Amino acid sequence: MSHRPYPFFEALIAPARPSATLPRLLIGSVVVVMGFFTFLYLASILLRSFLPPPLSERMSTALEDGGTTIGVLGNLFVFGFVILALNVALRWAHGRGILSLLGPAKLATLQFRRVAAYLVGLHVAISLLVPAGDMLTPQANLDLALWLSLLPIALCALLIQTSAEELVFRGYLQSQLAAQFRTPLVWMLVPAIIFALLHYTPEMNGNSATVIVLWTMAFGLVAADITARAGTLGPAIALHFMNNFAAILLTAPQGNFDGLALYTVPISLTDGSSIWAWAPVEFMVLFCSWLTARIAIRR
Repeated sequence: MSHRPYPFFEALIAPARPSATLPRLLIGSVVVVMGFFTFLYLASILLRSFLPPPLSERMSTALEDGGTTIGVLGNLFVFGFVILALNVALRWAHGRGILSLLGPAKLATLQFRRVAAYLVGLHVAISLLVPAGDMLTPQANLDLALWLSLLPIALCALLIQTSAEELVFRGYLQSQLAAQFRTPLVWMLVPAIIFALLHYTPEMNGNSATVIVLWTMAFGLVAADITARAGTLGPAIALHFMNNFAAILLTAPQGNFDGLALYTVPISLTDGSSIWAWAPVEFMVLFCSWLTARIAIRR
């Protein structure tokens, strides 16, 4: 199978081709993981060094909980260490810079803006046309004035988190695999499977873990497709950003990473029956988001 369905994907494949070997990819992936945990460990040492023990303990608890503003912000900003580790891996194992994962910068920015704007329209339309039902009626969580004051830093943190994941999975893994394997069955499916498995947390999500993994894998495939179609990482970052904005900053499940959410819905991710019942709607929203992004990136 050739790259003909994705003529613009070559802009992302070309920088990967000179170092496209599986050993280099494996080494680079290990460096990303080890580098992330090293940066995280060093940051924790600095945190304990500069903060009094009681405050340091409260910060650690907040980061583990995710039910507070500081906890959510910390968990989002920590993805900056992923970007740093990825940059080290790219330089050391592949001799390329992190910007080479984005594609043409101006085009990536333009496509990010277009896809984000189109998806705002889609989500507004869905919120007006699809009834939530009594069990998913949003309930006030943060005061609007407080939420608006936190919004600039929250958007920055969210952009770091979503960009980090897309740089790793759709930028790094997808481009390096595509430089070696012509079939999308490899360069689309492998990163999507890894991405999904990293979201498999049955100890946290109980019976919902399987459907969350399936949805995450579907998201990975959608992001892979629009990345290849666009020739930049901008649309995938926009798709991820808008999805997480809705799920983290706008309306979050009650008691689950809801410290920055304007609203919460009275549903638990461990409630398997409710999550499975709502899953068809989530998959349909993802499908519509994919079609909307494809329309937005038409050249």
